[in-house]
Amino acid sequence: MMQNPYDEGQQLRAEIAATAARLIAQDGADYATAKRKAARLVLGEAQAQARQSLLPDNNQIEEELRLYQSLFQGDTQPARLFRLRSLALQLMEELERYHPCLTGAVLNGTAGPHDDIHLQLFADSAKEVQIFLLNKGWHIDISETPHFKGPRYDPVETASFLWRQEGVHLALYELDDLRGAMKPRSDGRPLRADLGAVRALLLASTHPSQEEKP
Repeated sequence: MMQNPYDEGQQLRAEIAATAARLIAQDGADYATAKRKAARLVLGEAQAQARQSLLPDNNQIEEELRLYQSLFQGDTQPARLFRLRSLALQLMEELERYHPCLTGAVLNGTAGPHDDIHLQLFADSAKEVQIFLLNKGWHIDISETPHFKGPRYDPVETASFLWRQEGVHLALYELDDLRGAMKPRSDGRPLRADLGAVRALLLASTHPSQEEKP
């Protein structure tokens, strides 16, 4: 019996998602890069270009990443996640005046050895935050990050620095952007978490061994 083209497409999409998840877990690739490379590995160069409809969405890749971590990184990933969330909370407390929100892999629970801490801050001006960071003696690099509202909006300045041996990236938004920022993702999971929500995440987490604490 010939395989249904729909079923074949679903199977290939799942294989690409699983391969992309492995690339993220092992190499620290970002989702977009991992997705493209996984498509080339599964389909070949020509087919990857011709069959863009087979690319999985980020939610499907994230679910495969969770599965990969539970199978192959279950002895290390939870402690790594706890460390990054603990450090994120400490940093958010220092930056409380700027309404910090945690985003990315540290929030969604898939953070591994290659992941940094990503926060979004909301202030009257990015310059105000930069001066605050410099006054603390933190040596920052400034870059740009796409606005979470989409490509129609200008990118936002992002301050990056090393803090307690971990990479930190602070996306500096205007105060008005805080309105509606706590809307969940399409699957119901939060896109960002404020100070209280991160505290709750840590309280609900399994405590790692004493050696794994920050």
